[in-house]
Amino acid sequence: MSEPVLEVKNLNAYYYGNGVLGKKLKKQVLYDINFEVQEGEVLGLVGESGCGKSTLAKTILGLHADYDGEIIHHTNRPQMVFQDPKGSLNPAKTVGWIVEEPLRAYGKYSPEERRKRVIDMLERVGLSAKYAERKPRELSGGQRQRVGIAVALIQRPKFIIADEPVSALDVTIQAQILELLLELRRDLDLSYLFISHDLNVIRQISDRVMVMNEGRIIEQDTTEEIFTSPKTEYAKTLIDASLL
Repeated sequence: MSEPVLEVKNLNAYYYGNGVLGKKLKKQVLYDINFEVQEGEVLGLVGESGCGKSTLAKTILGLHADYDGEIIHHTNRPQMVFQDPKGSLNPAKTVGWIVEEPLRAYGKYSPEERRKRVIDMLERVGLSAKYAERKPRELSGGQRQRVGIAVALIQRPKFIIADEPVSALDVTIQAQILELLLELRRDLDLSYLFISHDLNVIRQISDRVMVMNEGRIIEQDTTEEIFTSPKTEYAKTLIDASLL
């Protein structure tokens, strides 16, 4: 039986805003979230925009501090694959510099070893060594997403959070990136929390699915069960809409 790479227990998250007379208002955005991600699993998280998916990802990554409950990591810290790689890649730097940066920050490797690791990782995500000399603006959207995946994997994490990683790509490129993510899972023993509003994408890649609505996980089950026998009206509505 596999072990969890992540446990989330009784998680509640909050934002603070300004109210009348300068008083701080506390708004709850996540409510009593409980789930695990198992070794080697792709756990899909689906829900409409604004339901709390990205807040959950930020909280797990340590980027949102206003929460209570438990977040237990059983591996090194997860890394993130972003929705828009163009916005997360430094346009002034080469691809090689960008992918190497986490290794420089870590400080453990020699320049030669860093370079070798960068080239190996670029090739693993389907980009030849020549791409190391290019700038992000010289790449297609799919190539930039491959670079974003290389950045996330260069420190060899075991758990990746992918937040809408194919939503900015056309359907053909989406399929290629999804296949790459599954190939990397097999080759590198990765686990994913895969976030999307697109149920067709979630169905292609996920082993299990969680359905989020208004900051709550209202249903979670195997992908097959969610799509063939949803238990909540909200999940049924989402699935019906995806079939139109």
